[in-house]
Amino acid sequence: MIQIGENSYSLSDPLVIATLTGAAIVLLIVVLLILALRASGRSARAAEPLMGQVNQLTQVVQGLSQGQAQLSGGLDSVAKSQTMTMQTMEVRLADVQQKMAERLHDNAIKTARSMSDLQERMNDTLHGSSEKTTKSLTQLQERLATIDKAQTNIEKLSGDVLSLQDILSNKQTRGAFGEIQLNDIVSKALPADSYAFQATLSNGKRADCLIHLPNPPGPIVIDAKFPLEAYEALVAAETKEDQARALTALGQAVRVHIKKISESYLIEGETADGALMFLPSEAVYAELHAKLPNIIREGFAARVWIVSPTTCMATLNTMRAILKDARMREQAGEIRKALKHLHRDVEIIGEKAGKLETHLRQAGDDVAGVITAATRAGKRADRLDNFDFEELAPDADTNVVPLGKAGD
Repeated sequence: MIQIGENSYSLSDPLVIATLTGAAIVLLIVVLLILALRASGRSARAAEPLMGQVNQLTQVVQGLSQGQAQLSGGLDSVAKSQTMTMQTMEVRLADVQQKMAERLHDNAIKTARSMSDLQERMNDTLHGSSEKTTKSLTQLQERLATIDKAQTNIEKLSGDVLSLQDILSNKQTRGAFGEIQLNDIVSKALPADSYAFQATLSNGKRADCLIHLPNPPGPIVIDAKFPLEAYEALVAAETKEDQARALTALGQAVRVHIKKISESYLIEGETADGALMFLPSEAVYAELHAKLPNIIREGFAARVWIVSPTTCMATLNTMRAILKDARMREQAGEIRKALKHLHRDVEIIGEKAGKLETHLRQAGDDVAGVITAATRAGKRADRLDNFDFEELAPDADTNVVPLGKAGD
């Protein structure tokens, strides 16, 4: 940069480079003139051409001076233009700065409002989230409490299942379990005087339950024992061969049990000609009917009917209807006697109703006579009230009761 007065010029500016070049040329010419003047004393002849050259150089220098003046004027114009441009730019920059400041202020206000709204929304959201979180935690605690309670029930149920397995793993306890279930079903289906548990028969055998049905068919026995070991082996079998062997063993066990019931509880003249084998498991009953229908047919042939809790309840309801019908037949004489008394009571009611009808008819006639007499008495009272005795003459022959002495 070159500082000339208040103006600054850049060395990269073409005008500045041209000016500097011209100045260098002028300086070179001056040096040459000095050298020429020194050499003028040596050779006059050489001075003349040199003077011509000097004149030419002077003209050139003048041209360069004029160009330099023009260049200075151009530089001044450029400086002035640059100054005006800078002033204009400063004004524009000031305007832009002011507008930017206003926009920044507006943006700051909008940002502050947006931040305030956002903060309020965030507060509302956080408050709602806090309430939802609190509610969710409360519900979670309630569910956890429910889960804990369910876990306790599951643990208790697991213990009950284990105890049930212990019961079913022992023949005696399993038989007691079946008897308890049978007792519950029978006591709900039949009257208390129509059955007996652990009844001893004439052959010394003790029946789990004896239903006192009328003849025919007579008392019928229900056995509550069942072969569970073979069924458990069938359930635990994994291969087809094991399943086939377990199924055959189950059929053989049920067949043996059917034979035992048939021989122990079918006594001619004492019990019915059939007995029931109670299975306290619907699964065993369904397995027999699905895979061992021949065992069911053998039971029918031996007059031993296999029942589950559901079918036992249906059978007992049928027995209840039979007991009800038998008791109604036993009470038929009492019913006829009661109907005879009822018929006599109806006849008496008819007689009383006839007498009451006669009395009511007589009372109606009496009431009609009273009303007629009252009407005539009213008419006569009206005549007496008007003192119209002459009009009484035509009625002289009416049935007027004469007033006389008591002895007449």
